Amino acid sequence: MRFSSETSSDGVREQFFTLGEIPGVLWSPEGAAGTRPLVLMGHGGGQHKKAPGVAVRARRFVAEGGFAVVAVDVPGHGDRSKDEEYDRIATENRARAAAGEDLAPLIAGFQALVARQTVPEWRAVLDAVQRLEYVGAGPVGYWGVSLGCGLGVPFVAAEPRVRAAVLGLGGSVASAEAAARITVPVEFLVQWDDERVPRDQGLALFDALGSAEKTLHANPGGHGEIPAFELDSTLRFFARHLG
Repeated sequence: MRFSSETSSDGVREQFFTLGEIPGVLWSPEGAAGTRPLVLMGHGGGQHKKAPGVAVRARRFVAEGGFAVVAVDVPGHGDRSKDEEYDRIATENRARAAAGEDLAPLIAGFQALVARQTVPEWRAVLDAVQRLEYVGAGPVGYWGVSLGCGLGVPFVAAEPRVRAAVLGLGGSVASAEAAARITVPVEFLVQWDDERVPRDQGLALFDALGSAEKTLHANPGGHGEIPAFELDSTLRFFARHLG
């Protein structure tokens, strides 16, 4: 793990790093020492590790929860090298959707393909970050919606260090089998008027989760219109299960 730059503001330290070919960013309390909970965040499609929705949440998790937060660019996003195979599939999917094919299965199939690469990458990122003395081997949470949900479901199902997860804006087409293996507490977000993920698919994915403790948060609005108050709920959720 190689750090390339570091800044601090409002009590939050931000460090950019690379792990092999994986570019990432780590947020932690300024001057922190000792073990603390760690939240891994998965960004949305077409976004990157410092997308506004990721950075705002990460800073609040650090400032108000005392957590460390890490996010990395998934393949084909942010500072990652372009992947010709992924680009080809994405271009084909856009053409098929424009021709009238159902978008949800196309998205789900692509996310399942990418997850085969990201799950081991994210596990390696946890290994590296938890070796830092100001993070340590504390409890781990996961937050990810949209693409972050499609990749996050198989990751949470496979990673025993994750004790709680916030997921959403995703459907059950490719994720139901992995969702059934998730047993940790989950908050699940559904946008009632989601134009990208059919409502019935989002509800089916929530139903497929194997967790005994799972809460559905359904709000009006489109795919990118999660209400700001859901961040407050996420903070309380992670504080309860990780803090």
